[in-house]
Amino acid sequence: MASELERKEILITAIADLLDGIRHVAVGASSPIPAAGAMLLRARNEAAGKPPVRISVLGSQKHNFFTNGAVEIFDCAAQGRIDAFFLGGGQIDGAGNINLVGIGEYPRTDVRWPGSFGSAYLYHLVPRVILFREEHSSRVFVPKVDFVSAKATTPEVARRGGPHALLTNMALFDFDREAGCFRLRSVHPGFSSADIRANTGFDYEQPATVPTTPGPDAATQSLIRGRILDELAESYPAFARTMKQAA
Repeated sequence: MASELERKEILITAIADLLDGIRHVAVGASSPIPAAGAMLLRARNEAAGKPPVRISVLGSQKHNFFTNGAVEIFDCAAQGRIDAFFLGGGQIDGAGNINLVGIGEYPRTDVRWPGSFGSAYLYHLVPRVILFREEHSSRVFVPKVDFVSAKATTPEVARRGGPHALLTNMALFDFDREAGCFRLRSVHPGFSSADIRANTGFDYEQPATVPTTPGPDAATQSLIRGRILDELAESYPAFARTMKQAA
């Protein structure tokens, strides 16, 4: 079983891999691991002489191309100037729909969450949306969400955005937009495909042999523990400090 530090490094590396090829990624609030993954991709591109990656981390002054926060995210998404974004949910179902409103029959929900905000808008417009939720359990990954905050596919409406992948603390899934379902790509070290099946409330496809999610090589690990955590400390000082202390 990977340590907590190693587990986070696997997630950061996986996010950088999922973002490969993008020009501009926006990262919402309270998202240190997605932000670190974006920073890792930027550092990789710089080292390889590839086109630069723009990162807009909400709340950051050093790593942000926006001056008016979420308003500019919506404007840039409508103009096709954001290639990737991250969304999560209190519930996510097998069709890729997310629920940020609450559990139970709306409006009398038993549990209330912050709300949909601009999730449906960004889900339609951003080409590469990565669903990220560390907790991997059947209470999060359900057969059908109680409330659809953002719909993954809309065959009746033209759209350029939608889910690209789902990353959790146990596994990585790809999303097939045409079929409207997930396919297990890999399982993180310390877990098995049976663990994933037992903790996922929706059905999904999987290959006959499920690979293990690769962790960072020595150079990438050094980069994460050095430059990336130093950059991340501006927006997420406690997270960066904890990671450095564990290294």
